[in-house]
Amino acid sequence: MAIRDLTTAQARRPFQRRRKTCPFSGDNAPKIDYMDVRLLQRYVSERGKIVPSRITAVSALKQRELARAIKRARFIGLMPYAMN
Repeated sequence: MAIRDLTTAQARRPFQRRRKTCPFSGDNAPKIDYMDVRLLQRYVSERGKIVPSRITAVSALKQRELARAIKRARFIGLMPYAMN
């Protein structure tokens, strides 16, 4: 009977999502800096847009900090605003 209960629970919720953790929180986490273009490039799409936190799993506080760093790097010319 336990096997039947398990299969009905799986049938109701087919995709079990694992909660992602923020890559900028923790002991060995990298520091967000506008001069670190290599780090910032990972959070920008190939078209030049900032990737949303629901995809990258960055926390809300760190997403704002990340966006500010990307915009600052764009302003001083380290990163392009858009890519064709």
